[in-house]
Amino acid sequence: MSDSQYILEARELVKTFPGVKALDKVTLKVKPGTVHALMGENGAGKSTLMKCIYGIYKPDGGEVFINGEKAEISNPREAMDKGISMIHQELHPIRPQTISENIFLGRIPYKKALGVKWVDYKRLNNEAKELFNKLEIDINPKMKVQELSTAYCQLLEIARAVSFGAKIIIMDEPTSSLTESETEILFRIIKQLKSENVAIIYISHKIDEILQISDEVTVMRDGTLVGNWPASELSTDMIVSKMVGREMTNRFPPKNHTPGETYLKVENFTSSNPHSFKDISFEVKRGEIFGIGGLVGAQRSELVESLFGLRNISQGTVYINNEKVTIKRPMDAIKKGMALLTEDRRNTGIIGALSITDNTLVVEQNLHPELFTTGAFVDYKKRNEAAQKYVDALEVKTPTLKTQIQSLSGGNQQKVILGRWLLTEPNILILDEPTRGIDVGAKYEIYELMEKMASEGKCVIMISSEMPELMGMSDRIMVMCEGHNSGEVSGEDVTDEKIMMFASTYKSGENE
Repeated sequence: MSDSQYILEARELVKTFPGVKALDKVTLKVKPGTVHALMGENGAGKSTLMKCIYGIYKPDGGEVFINGEKAEISNPREAMDKGISMIHQELHPIRPQTISENIFLGRIPYKKALGVKWVDYKRLNNEAKELFNKLEIDINPKMKVQELSTAYCQLLEIARAVSFGAKIIIMDEPTSSLTESETEILFRIIKQLKSENVAIIYISHKIDEILQISDEVTVMRDGTLVGNWPASELSTDMIVSKMVGREMTNRFPPKNHTPGETYLKVENFTSSNPHSFKDISFEVKRGEIFGIGGLVGAQRSELVESLFGLRNISQGTVYINNEKVTIKRPMDAIKKGMALLTEDRRNTGIIGALSITDNTLVVEQNLHPELFTTGAFVDYKKRNEAAQKYVDALEVKTPTLKTQIQSLSGGNQQKVILGRWLLTEPNILILDEPTRGIDVGAKYEIYELMEKMASEGKCVIMISSEMPELMGMSDRIMVMCEGHNSGEVSGEDVTDEKIMMFASTYKSGENE
């Protein structure tokens, strides 16, 4: 097949971020009228590759060709002009506006009346209705987006991509928020698009889906291309093997802790959001590092945030040290000896404009204000001494305690937030992606802290999308898939393949 028979080619793309080579000479070739799956573990470089093709990132090397002709794409508008549309993993619709306004954003039809330019709502809504009829989606285009479920927001984004008349549509984890019936709608739309010679690049961790709808599969690992195969030649085991294939290295401190009796017990935890986790049960022992694994959309963060009182549940029971507890808000959890380091450090962790001292003390001072006052006045010496203790213990690199936390590196910001929670002396420390976006040295220091907490008999719960980290630090690992407890591994069962198998497939009663 000549190169011109490929609708899209990315040839040896290179993309480097500070300290990380996200893409290392990656080549992708896509045929028209096919579904080309792009697979790999979290951090393999899949989304980075797509963002380079779509013009969100400028690659540091390599070339992109469309229908055999070299294409210079420096922004998404140019990508759309060249027939490329992208449905992002993170949805950002304009919620106060109508569905039709969102679909035709930037392309709103106008009419003139009495010398004034008005939005032609009749044409706008009719065109949106025609689009939905074509896709067989039953939805009123006049509805406000804020009235839609997350799943229908996803279908809205798909409709918007189709409305551009794109010949190449990139779908990044399109079913992460869809139910089984909604996924069937998506697959029907994909089949229709294929019949119109549209090429679909489909990013997903769900192996069953990939084998069901794909024509070809490309696998990436650690920013490099592993290979490309016809989907008909692959099995679940083969894909898992190609996605992993990494040797463990000694990047973790030696384990000196010994798990004891059960301290935290969670039974039948179910989110009040029907698209989130269901019927999750697990136990964590004193002095144990309990890992929670899974892929994008597995609802791991939602689970621990609900446990901490940040989200509502429809049912479930929590026992701490054999005592049934009720946690309806974070302060309830904190008073029961729990701490949560959230996944998104910048948006839900640090308070950027405040000092190191303020960020360290924000929880403990609210919990025990008497510790930082003398009489009726704030005792700034006590505050600074408390903050300095954890700056020294965690080796935070900062000019002074008055420095705004937003000026520190990601690793030092993470240490300050850890110090915030250690100051509360928790018995249950929940860490959601604790080393995301920080350098290797800072990672090891956080690993050492986790080991120290466990050796003191504390419960440490860690969510991690990095397989070596999850395997290297955890005593036991609960794996989640699509909001379910898909399986648990420990000891000799802790292998890349076993974890990936549980993370990619869930069948009630078969993974227990």
